[in-house]
Amino acid sequence: MKSRRETNTRFRLILTLGLAVVLPALTLIYVNFQHVKSIQRDKKVEALIHRDFQYLLSNSAKKMSRKVYELTEEAKATFPSDDDSDDEKRRKFDLLLEKNPWIGHAFLYDSKQGVLIQQRCANEKELASLNKMYNGWFGLEGPFLVDQLNKKPKPIMWLSGESDASDDSSPYTTTAIFTFPQLGKDRTVLGGVRFDPVYLRQKFFPEILEESTSLKLNDDTGQNETQSFYELTSQGLKEHEEQRLAMLVYPMDALNRPLAMSAGWNGGKPEVSLNLDNAFRGLVLGIKFQGTTAQAIGNRWVFQSFLILGILSVLMIGGLVLTYRSVNKQVALARLKSDFVSNVSHELRTPLALIRLYAETLELGRITKEEKKNEYYSIIRKESERLTALINNILDFSRIEAGRKEYDFRETDIAELVRNTLDSYRFQIEQQGFALEEQIDTSIPKMKVDREAIARALVNLVNNALKYSDSEKFLGVKLYRDNAVLKLEVSDRGIGIDRNEQARIFEKFYRTCDPLVHNTKGSGLGLSLVRHITRAHGGQVEVESTPGRGSKFTLSLPLVQADIL
Repeated sequence: MKSRRETNTRFRLILTLGLAVVLPALTLIYVNFQHVKSIQRDKKVEALIHRDFQYLLSNSAKKMSRKVYELTEEAKATFPSDDDSDDEKRRKFDLLLEKNPWIGHAFLYDSKQGVLIQQRCANEKELASLNKMYNGWFGLEGPFLVDQLNKKPKPIMWLSGESDASDDSSPYTTTAIFTFPQLGKDRTVLGGVRFDPVYLRQKFFPEILEESTSLKLNDDTGQNETQSFYELTSQGLKEHEEQRLAMLVYPMDALNRPLAMSAGWNGGKPEVSLNLDNAFRGLVLGIKFQGTTAQAIGNRWVFQSFLILGILSVLMIGGLVLTYRSVNKQVALARLKSDFVSNVSHELRTPLALIRLYAETLELGRITKEEKKNEYYSIIRKESERLTALINNILDFSRIEAGRKEYDFRETDIAELVRNTLDSYRFQIEQQGFALEEQIDTSIPKMKVDREAIARALVNLVNNALKYSDSEKFLGVKLYRDNAVLKLEVSDRGIGIDRNEQARIFEKFYRTCDPLVHNTKGSGLGLSLVRHITRAHGGQVEVESTPGRGSKFTLSLPLVQADIL
């Protein structure tokens, strides 16, 4: 009946634990596992990184466009006026080229005066070709171009492509063509500046690329955009933010001939690219990580996520196992406490019943012989001593549990203490038919001990020997010196203790599985108190036992003691 009640209690506890903790934890782990699998399947990490790349490329393209417009506007502000003489115009063009190293050549077209071109590096053949091109083009389409440009917020158009310069190491260039809205509509006046190809290759593009790659991704990419993904994955993907970037600019059909690249570009294809327009039509801006790829980062993140979920699962299973063992231990402890109360009640009732019985008999005067009266008085005294010992055990245990147990250490003749203790129990030992063998070394020097505690430890060991000896009733007590250690041995030839249980017999409430132990009433506190008393004296207690052949308990106390308590 008791076993069934314990099983039901254990089942209810485990069921409560499963419903309150394990099931929600398993559900959470499963949901996160499926979520990570969906991230792996849909390549969401790579998508996040590519989205950041796209944003960074777009931002870099805007920086390029903004910078060329600013340079062009500054140059336009210092252009010669149509009212200036040709010499004044050339002087202003020279000054413009001197202050703006990015200008390859500048021109001014007037439908009445033709085109005036000033080139940084004089090349007659190229100059003649440009003159012919601008005069022919603007002569035919000049009015239309002026009309279209004046309708734009920024009256600038771009002519980009490969340069016709003899030096083909930097073939790409772009030309800004603009109008002067302040002039009347009766004249067609256009100005323009061509960016120097070498300047674009060696300074303009590298500066923009280095500026863009010097930032972490989220320093310049859409913070709000990536935030949604972090919320989606339940944890921020930080690795790609720390990774260094590399970028390059190359012609649309010539990846192997880049115009410029940032530090760290080690070849290969870009992960994400963006076609430029307006001023740099025909060029492509590419980006990737230095030394890794978005796919590698995504795979690593997925692996780490699965690893974390695996560790959490193992920890949860381990926690469940430990909790199950703890629950079993608590159930067993509750049973032991229940048995303890029952056993203590019986232990108290037996001596009290005997004391009451013999006291009433004496009180009624039914015993007339003095010898018989003395026997009854002796029984009452012995049972009182037994009752006192039991109550003292319980009180000591209560003080130990509350941390209030104190010991009174005094100079004591330990041999005399052991002999007196045995003498007080000699009648009980002989009454139960035990043969007592004493070996007490009287030469042992005095030592500081708590007399009452040592006596109680010896009594508990003696009582155990009396209780758990069935066929051969023998009790041996030996006190001797082993170098600087005092040894107190109590041996019997009783039921013995299994090796697997020898380490647990000193636990509170624990009683071995032997049927004789369970049929014999006891509190389960005796050996626990013996261990506590021995340790409080700076010593230790050991047991040697063989099932069916008896046990030997040895208390080892240091003869030279420091002030222990």
